[in-house]
Amino acid sequence: MSGWVKKRFWSEVAVCSTEGGYTVTLDGRALRTPAKSPLVVPTEALAALLAEEWRAQGDVIAPDAMPATRAANAAIDKVRGQQAEVAGLLAAYGDSDLVCYRAEAPEVLVALEAQAWDPLLDWAELRYGCRPLTRSGVMHAPQPGVLLETLRADISRLGVFELTAFHDLVAMSGSLIIGLAVLDRYAPPERLWEASRVDEEWQAAQWGEDEEAAALSSGRRAAFLDAARFYFALRA
Repeated sequence: MSGWVKKRFWSEVAVCSTEGGYTVTLDGRALRTPAKSPLVVPTEALAALLAEEWRAQGDVIAPDAMPATRAANAAIDKVRGQQAEVAGLLAAYGDSDLVCYRAEAPEVLVALEAQAWDPLLDWAELRYGCRPLTRSGVMHAPQPGVLLETLRADISRLGVFELTAFHDLVAMSGSLIIGLAVLDRYAPPERLWEASRVDEEWQAAQWGEDEEAAALSSGRRAAFLDAARFYFALRA
């Protein structure tokens, strides 16, 4: 028995200004979220990104092909109303950030991590006035309290849509610092994604990468870049 599918039911997709921002209409009817709230986003650029996804749909709706729409829905239905909790969850990454925990050996991997991650620590020191401390091995050691408070304050200033994009940047990369570097446009998102993959790429070079791991990595990369695109549309 075949699964249930939802077929395309619209012809025209448009971006319209509305109270509180911009929305997308399908044959004149404004989109709503799964929780039936009006799907209103802060910028015309983000609404245009959503509209592009709806226009690109074929005869059968493919939700996986609409990452910006899913993120906008999540911002309205899930993140709004619990911003403090989400911000706190993300800020916690700062005390055990990927780029601060370094391999003890072999020398090649140690050098690769330093090459990719030390410039990010330089940026963080310049941006936040306190350099994150590096550790060798996997045992946890706390970061300076003043740094963590500064990071938390910066994250707490993000709006619901920004925070939604930032969540995916941090969750996909495993690094608060890399996520913040995307927001600050420190480097192209593609390059920052590569920085988050230093250990995995080295392991794959030594032992080979299986198909399942490669597919998982590809999906996480796509989600990371989609989140960056979503965030930049908020700043356009």
